[in-house]
Amino acid sequence: MRQELPHIIPSPQPEVAETFSTYQTTHEFYYEVQQRLDFQRHCEWYNATAEHHRQELKKMRGELNIFRWFLRRF
Repeated sequence: MRQELPHIIPSPQPEVAETFSTYQTTHEFYYEVQQRLDFQRHCEWYNATAEHHRQELKKMRGELNIFRWFLRRF
């Protein structure tokens, strides 16, 4: 029975393992590059949005606040 197993379950060929290893390394590299690009785009978007909000806040602080008249306590 043990003599039949090598014919049923072939041993992996060295070139197949090397090819798979190369493919896996390449896949991991491109995945890492994509993750870094996505993070960089997110940081750029976040900084642009934060700057826009800062400008809006500065503009709002300069405007007349009508609600302050209604909420004024003496």
